[in-house]
Amino acid sequence: MLFDINATVICASKYFDTNQMRALYLKGVFHFGENRAQDLLKKIEELKDLNITWHFIGHLQSNKVKDIINQIDYLHTLDRISLANSIQKHATKPIKCFVQVNLTEEDQKSGILLSNLAQFLLEIKKYDKIELIGFMTIGKDEDRMITDQVFHQLDELAKTYKLPYRSMGMTNDYELAMKHHATHVRIGRKFLELLE
Repeated sequence: MLFDINATVICASKYFDTNQMRALYLKGVFHFGENRAQDLLKKIEELKDLNITWHFIGHLQSNKVKDIINQIDYLHTLDRISLANSIQKHATKPIKCFVQVNLTEEDQKSGILLSNLAQFLLEIKKYDKIELIGFMTIGKDEDRMITDQVFHQLDELAKTYKLPYRSMGMTNDYELAMKHHATHVRIGRKFLELLE
């Protein structure tokens, strides 16, 4: 296997077509993560004969919730109360959710700021269709020092709030994430090596 790590490795499959995904599945890749609702639904339909665990790992617009929320196994990007409201309205069962935390505080990134996290977690308790299982974050591009600090911070948050899962780390920084007890890593282009 390409990754000899003690974590759930999710293939971030936005650049892969369904034939490539089918080939990866036959090589033992069972977790796939999509960024866009439309692509997710198309791929779920085309790969419905496979026992895939589906993760939604992109920014989810509230108006797309009704289309995908009952099709996925995990949502990695719960980042606002309006999204929680949409999930509560449309989900037919509790959805396993990671709260996305913007620990780099970059404007272009989604996620709850650390200063707002405690209040958000209090509010989210009233939603019975949201099963809170952990936190997700994204490191800082081209800055391994800050990324290392951010992953450490997420690990500490998970311990503080007694949540079991940490979704962090991508192709360029998953080794750093593993150092800080990542349980789910989101890998994209590195999976191309399995198809060569």
